[in-house]
Amino acid sequence: MPAELSIGEVASRSGVATSALRFYETQGLIASHRTSGNQRRYERPVLRRIALIQAGRAAGVPLERIRVALETLPADRTPTRRDWERLSRRWRRDLEHQIATLQAIRDRLTTCIGCGCLSIDACTLLNPDDEAGRLGPGARYLRRDSRRATASSGARDATP
Repeated sequence: MPAELSIGEVASRSGVATSALRFYETQGLIASHRTSGNQRRYERPVLRRIALIQAGRAAGVPLERIRVALETLPADRTPTRRDWERLSRRWRRDLEHQIATLQAIRDRLTTCIGCGCLSIDACTLLNPDDEAGRLGPGARYLRRDSRRATASSGARDATP
């Protein structure tokens, strides 16, 4: 096996398009060096870094946060399972928040979300007198950031 991989080999091994690899490189997520013929060459550990990027993206982690996390890894070795555990702990809270939001959408799909805005002033059931509008933009009750949302959603989903 070659010590260095071409962009095509990295794309084939990782399942990531060459255009995405070039993008990741411009964003500082991965690195390559150029041959005398100006072709990109990647060290083998880049495959593990790409796997970490893909796992972070699948969890909904923004690329900027992935880049910051990858900067904490040593450049001279393949990231290990321990490295992944450390990085994933940082992302866990955000993922749990996304899961809670999706569960709230699922549970309220036929009621609150039916209006399309989640704080419509005509909703006398969940938003009388547009009190959600005073809490700021967006789906305030969906995110459970009011006492009314917590009380109206019941004990089964009262966790923040």
